Order: sequence, then C-alpha cells, then structure tokens
Amino acid sequence: MAKVTGTGARKADHIRINLEEDVRSGLTTGFEKYSFLHNALPELDLAEVDLAVQVFGKQLKSPILISSMTGGTDEAGQINQALAEAAQETGIALGLGSQRAAIEDPKLETTFRVRNVAPDILLFANVGAVQLNYGYGLNHLQRAVDMAEADALMLHLNAVQEAVQPEGDTNFSGLLKKIEIMCKQLPVPVVVKEVGWGISGELAKQLARAGVQAIDVAGAGGTSWSQVEMHRAKNPSQARLAAAFVDWGIPTAESIMQVRQAVKTMRIFASGGLRSGVDIAKGIALGAELGGMAGPFLKAAVKSSKAVVETINEVSRELQVAMFAAGAGSISALQAVPLIYRGD
Repeated sequence: MAKVTGTGARKADHIRINLEEDVRSGLTTGFEKYSFLHNALPELDLAEVDLAVQVFGKQLKSPILISSMTGGTDEAGQINQALAEAAQETGIALGLGSQRAAIEDPKLETTFRVRNVAPDILLFANVGAVQLNYGYGLNHLQRAVDMAEADALMLHLNAVQEAVQPEGDTNFSGLLKKIEIMCKQLPVPVVVKEVGWGISGELAKQLARAGVQAIDVAGAGGTSWSQVEMHRAKNPSQARLAAAFVDWGIPTAESIMQVRQAVKTMRIFASGGLRSGVDIAKGIALGAELGGMAGPFLKAAVKSSKAVVETINEVSRELQVAMFAAGAGSISALQAVPLIYRGD
C-alpha cells in the first residue's frame, strides 16, 4: 500500500472534508436567476433529442464532465477507477485531480492510471499552474499527461486556496508567460480551469492570446476550497482567514457569460455548483460546451461505479428533458436557445 505523506496526506484530508463537512460557497451559481422559455409544442421526439458532442476529437454521448477531484492516495485511486469505469460506460469525459503527488512520488502514479478501465473516454490530466513557479517545466507536465495517457492537460488556478493554506504556494507572478510557453511546447491541448472562484472575461482574453484551447470557468456557487481549508486549519487564526473568503468569487453563470463575451471562439466548460441536468442545460445555453460536476459524483464513487453510472444517467435524462421542453434537439441548438433573466 502506498504510504500517504506530504501532498498525498493533504489529498486524503480533502476527500474526508468534502464528504463530511459543509464546504459550500456563500454565493450562489447565478443559475437560479435564469429560466428557459418553455416550448409547449417542441415539435421534437424526446427519444431523438441528441446529447452528443465532440471535444478535442473525442465523441461524447452526453456533454458531461466529471470534474477534477482527487488522486494520490489509495482511496483516491479507487475513486478514480470507479469514476473512470462509469465515464467509459456512459460515454462522458473525466478530469483527474491534481497529479502533483504522483510527480513527487512515482509510487502514486497508479492512483491516476484509469485507461485500463476507460480506454475510450476524453481524459484530462491535471497540474496546478503555480507549480511552474516552483520548479516544474515541460517534462513535469508531460509526465502528468503520459502517466494518465490523457487527451489534454488542465492547468488549474487556485490562488485563494493557496493563500489560505499554511503550506500554500503563493507565487503566481509571471505565470501567464509560462502558460504560453507550455501551450506551445505540449503536444496536447491545454485547458485552464479555476477550482471554484471563476474566470473573468479579461483573463479569458489573456489566456486565449497565450494559446489556451479551453477554459473551465469553475465559478463560485459550489464547493469553496477556502471552506475546505478552514476545516483543515491547525489554529483558529488560520481558520478565520479561510472563513473570510466564503463569499469570494465570480458566480458560475456570470463567469460563463464574461468568458463568452470576451472570446467568442473560446471553448468553455461550465462548472462550479452545477447539481442537475437543468443546470448543465443553462450553462450550455449561456455559452458553454460541457457541464462539469464533482460533488454528486464523488459521493456516488465512494459507493460504487454503478452508483456513478446511475447518477450520470439521471443527469443526462434531466438534460435531455430540459432540451426537449426548450425545443432544442441538439447541443448546438441548445447553445442558441435564449434564457429569461429573472434576477435583480
């Protein structure tokens, strides 16, 4: 059994806290402010409403991404296997958790290897972008891609989380140029994702110029990693620092719209507090291509891959019915459906 130390031990804490504690953001996703214009006569056969989408050359049966969660511990390896088996069976995409633990300790690489059970899925490797300021270079990122046999690499941005961790890596200076270099040198597409505080339109422009091929907005409204770190804090002062950021971030709906307006051609993944197929439908109607979810799949994965499959099928069915009732027979049609704004 792989010994869990350092980064791996932190990952074990993260799994436990996400399953046991209230780690929700103090903000909402913003999706509750939008509704579809109901189409009482959709002129569609529900059975023929097509959820398929192609991303980075891979055909998906449904535009669902199991968002990056975990890895680096034995439990995390079992969770990733369950998630991957379910993704393979249902034809959706999977993002691995941060692979830093396995880059530091190659014995942990097995916790990220899922191609044995998921040979066909769209699979994303994952490394923290800030590690490019802490000794990581092309070879480290290529190792992450290779160990997972991934189709693309996600570089995640988690400035607030790092800032409220006692052991956090907080030098985010000059990262944009390093991301640009990695985009040019890596043989796979690079996706930049937040982890729960959203990406602004202005940053989206900069990332597009750097060569980033997709943005996972991971907006505010779901899991707050500052709340997770609050539960990990070793002293009251550290806990109060983390707790102060419970309502920080750009709500997911707002982030999607900012990115879409800033870069018309950018491939967008909607994540951050999505909890249903209707949420995914709203994200796509606002300008995204995939909808990412983590929490519901993590809770299912600790039970079994069958439980994950059931959850995926429920979400897909909700999405299909939402498309049907909005009169959209395909994902491209859904992207053109107007939403009614019911906010302030």
